[in-house]
Amino acid sequence: MSKQANIKRGVSLYSYQEEYYTRKLTLEQCIAEAAKAGATGIELLPEQMLTGFPKVEDQFVDQWFGWMDQYGVEPVAYDAFLDNKLFPNRLLTLEENVEMMVRDLKLANKLGFKVLRTLVSTPLEVVKASLPYAEEFGVKIALEVHAPFTFGTPWFEERLEYIMKSGTKWFGIMPDLGIFVKRMLPVMEQRYIRDGATPEIIQLVSDNYANGLDKQETFDIVKSMKNANKKDVEYAELAKHFVYTDPKILKDYIPYIMHVHGKFYEITENYKEPSIPYKEIIEVLTEAGYEGYINSEYEGNRHIQDYMEVDSVEQVRRHQVLLSNLLNK
Repeated sequence: MSKQANIKRGVSLYSYQEEYYTRKLTLEQCIAEAAKAGATGIELLPEQMLTGFPKVEDQFVDQWFGWMDQYGVEPVAYDAFLDNKLFPNRLLTLEENVEMMVRDLKLANKLGFKVLRTLVSTPLEVVKASLPYAEEFGVKIALEVHAPFTFGTPWFEERLEYIMKSGTKWFGIMPDLGIFVKRMLPVMEQRYIRDGATPEIIQLVSDNYANGLDKQETFDIVKSMKNANKKDVEYAELAKHFVYTDPKILKDYIPYIMHVHGKFYEITENYKEPSIPYKEIIEVLTEAGYEGYINSEYEGNRHIQDYMEVDSVEQVRRHQVLLSNLLNK
């Protein structure tokens, strides 16, 4: 690389969900493992890992910052959810949505986070109404750009247009690297085959995806095959929800990128991610001058649970090595 990489490395504790759920790791141990892997930033899903959420006692806040000091890490991103369908008979009103956003902005501020992740499903009017509170609490709202949505889609362009026209510094974007899936996931292919899918049909779907063929056409072909079973059709349907975007597009959005989700599904023993072109992505981000965090976000656990023990700690460690190797060339 011709430019020095000033990108920082963090971990989303979502990566350790398997061990946290099975009680192999406590919240503190998740933080410790992230630090041990070489990360300096922590991303948290409060609903998943904070006992008593959304109420947080002062004693916990003190403990939280104690952990940050003890393990040499800092709070980076707070992953919020907007429970718009909280009630079975109606959606939340604008006021109720904003109230929920304010609740999360306050809590993010209390725990030292500077960025709050909001989902693709968050209505733009809710974000607009929440921006004065974002400024008040010093927490930026970052919209996660997540498959099957990506740059260039009407949904994204509407939000970007607002960010650019308003000139706000409190609303930006958070690309999830799952929008750069160049080939289908080997761990997913293998899972479908174990579940009874036809290897040749799985290969056909994956090859067509990698070659950029129309995903709906591939689905129609598989569905019309006499020898295709239910799992084959499911896999062809699933492929429609993945997306490959050219990483070069990132350079156009650097001023608005507040954080990056380093999505990965599997890191091999030689520190490669088979589905996502990390080298190319890091090069684009570095050349364009991105200086924020990329946080490891492991999502391969669900594809291997049927036949082996999940080791999220090792997967995150490998991902941190991958990032380090690319950033320190």
